[in-house]
Amino acid sequence: MGSYRKLTADEILTLEKQYCRCADWGAIEVASDFSPLHIHNVNFSGQVKLGKFTKTITLPGGLRRNTGISNANIHNCDIRNNVYINNICSSIASYVVDEDSVIENVDILVTEGKCSFGNGVRVNVINEMGGREVPIYNELSAQVAYIIALYRHRPEVIKQLFKLIDEYAEAQSSTMGYVGKNVHITNSRTLRNMVFKDSCVINGVYKLGDGTINSCPEDPTYVGQGVIASHFIAAEGSKIADSVIIDHCFVGQGCRLGKMYSAENSLFFANSVGFHGEACSIFAGPFTVTHHKSTLLIAAAYSFFNAGSGSNQSNHMYKLGPIHQGVLERGCKTASDSYLLWPAKIGAFTVVMGRHDRNSDTSALPFSYLIEHDNQSFLAPGVNLRSVGTVRDAQKWPKRDTRKAPQKRDLINFNLLSPFTIHKMVKGRNLLLRLEQHSGQTSEFYSYHSTLIRRGALTRGIKLYEMGITKFLGNSLISRLEKAQSLKTSKDIRCALQPDSQVGLGEWMDISGMIAPQTEITRLLDDIENGTLATLKDVLERFELAHKSYYDYEWTWAAKLLRYSYGKMPENFTAEDVIKCVELWKNSVVELDEMLYADAKKEFTLSAMTGFGVDGDEEDKQLDFEQVRGPFEANAFVAEVTSHIARKTGLGNNMIERMKKIKE
Repeated sequence: MGSYRKLTADEILTLEKQYCRCADWGAIEVASDFSPLHIHNVNFSGQVKLGKFTKTITLPGGLRRNTGISNANIHNCDIRNNVYINNICSSIASYVVDEDSVIENVDILVTEGKCSFGNGVRVNVINEMGGREVPIYNELSAQVAYIIALYRHRPEVIKQLFKLIDEYAEAQSSTMGYVGKNVHITNSRTLRNMVFKDSCVINGVYKLGDGTINSCPEDPTYVGQGVIASHFIAAEGSKIADSVIIDHCFVGQGCRLGKMYSAENSLFFANSVGFHGEACSIFAGPFTVTHHKSTLLIAAAYSFFNAGSGSNQSNHMYKLGPIHQGVLERGCKTASDSYLLWPAKIGAFTVVMGRHDRNSDTSALPFSYLIEHDNQSFLAPGVNLRSVGTVRDAQKWPKRDTRKAPQKRDLINFNLLSPFTIHKMVKGRNLLLRLEQHSGQTSEFYSYHSTLIRRGALTRGIKLYEMGITKFLGNSLISRLEKAQSLKTSKDIRCALQPDSQVGLGEWMDISGMIAPQTEITRLLDDIENGTLATLKDVLERFELAHKSYYDYEWTWAAKLLRYSYGKMPENFTAEDVIKCVELWKNSVVELDEMLYADAKKEFTLSAMTGFGVDGDEEDKQLDFEQVRGPFEANAFVAEVTSHIARKTGLGNNMIERMKKIKE
């Protein structure tokens, strides 16, 4: 920060004339080009360093002020160049305040003793009674947290990760707090044992303690009015405001907590949103969203999740306390006033409606509806594949990724159809076929893991899963062939369809937003255990490598499934085999899109128009509806479905024509 010197006698005299006081002026050091002209009514104590104050800044409302210090008590601080400090009610003590920052109308900003500013804090996530605690730190990712919370069957891995995080926390520990460059802290009350990184904005908070606000110029973090937060870390680009109360929490990149939301012992990862309601011991993976006052999320893991109003869960049975937990796999939704009794596990992209207190496990049957009727849980497998809401969600998530920081820590795969979900569809189809075989085709209901499946729902589920599998395989096959430079003979086809590696065979996993082969995750855990991955950076880089290699690994897996589905390895395919696959793919894509089209059209039926045109006849209601919602064919999503049918049909036809020109 350049050289410092002692104050001159003239400078001390000037400061005293400007109502500044210090018991020992000799303990004050200043920059070589320091001027005392912009320091007024300040009490200095302890060891203090002061930079130069030469800039003019513009405050909200257009007020122009020269940088400097006024109306404050400064104790054991390093105040760097062109900082503006004004109206500190109590004191600023034991802080480094970096260049170009503003601190105004603050009660107290103090660091007391040595602390790690939230790093290393244990968060009792998923299980309220503990046992899955995650130590948070500035660079925590959803993937590392997932391993720590849910891989307790690998105790040596957990032990090593705890050790690395504790070492990181110790490296962050200090007796001095830090206010970064271009930070604005205004109109706030108690700020104790805090670190504020570059460009963050703190305005009107009530109390912050033992935490770090990570921020950067590309994606500033905002903490606003009435917030009370303790033992926490906020990541770049997060926004916490409107009287939010959090304790023992991690708030990830691009997250928004507001409108009096409260949470304790919870982790929120990329782009999660919490408004109005409350959370206790939740693992909110990327895009977990809850908007409603009456919603409680407790003791569970979620990702790509949307909670309806009044959604509630119970994590105890009034015997041994809150010892139970739940898992809602990626893409689940809960309808208004839904209820789930833990323990339970809900399959990917499932919609939950009604109250369910029989500890269901539907993880083998994704894209389902779980519906309560007469106090019984009914499951409709696969029907969410034809829901307009599912596809709309898949389209909106990438658009709602607000992260702008140079490093996006949470690794997110947005694919709706992937080896993770397709493997579940394959298992789900086979499961339904076994249920049908064992119970007979004349059974009215089939029982599965505390749920009932109607005969018609079972038959429809088999068909929908087969269509989803066919669509995925066709997507993978066409994508692979389109990347080929030249396809003139069947030999060229076989060469193009040869997998690049053997990685990807077997089961796949969703590691809180990241989709990867189980073998790669196991290898990663082994290398943590044996010390090959010796730092947190090493662990993150290994996760990133698996994430970037997704499409290579996906083809290895898809090629094996193609062999089982068509009785032939893709590297032995002829042009006729490709044409057969593409025809089946085209039929499945079009039929699924037509189902989506029909589902969307329900939103524009006469019954849906009720409440639009208050007065007038049916024609008036129709006109009023179209004025508000627009005509059906002009709806953006409907237009996209229609366009998708045309695009995919054209893509399939082009590939078929291309195959017809192939020579043996």
